[in-house]
Amino acid sequence: MVVGILTLELATLEARSLKDKRSVIHGLKQRLGNRFNVSVAEVAYLDTPKRCRLAIAMVSREARPLHSQLDKLVDAVRATPWLTLIDYERSIV
Repeated sequence: MVVGILTLELATLEARSLKDKRSVIHGLKQRLGNRFNVSVAEVAYLDTPKRCRLAIAMVSREARPLHSQLDKLVDAVRATPWLTLIDYERSIV
């Protein structure tokens, strides 16, 4: 069993309040979870309206499919118009 972990640093520049940010992030978490069958959690900047850090976990039998899926996750986040991807880090355990 292999676990892939992706940490995303995001900017929610158009969010004016925590309510705005949480609405955007909740929608993103739902879409990523449904589309890629992953677990998504907001892990930092919980009280900051313009910043977010998400951790995404995925399990597979082999590392190769994980690399491909994590790349697709990053691409999906980059394509989200109301978010800016600042940085990301992935690890395979």
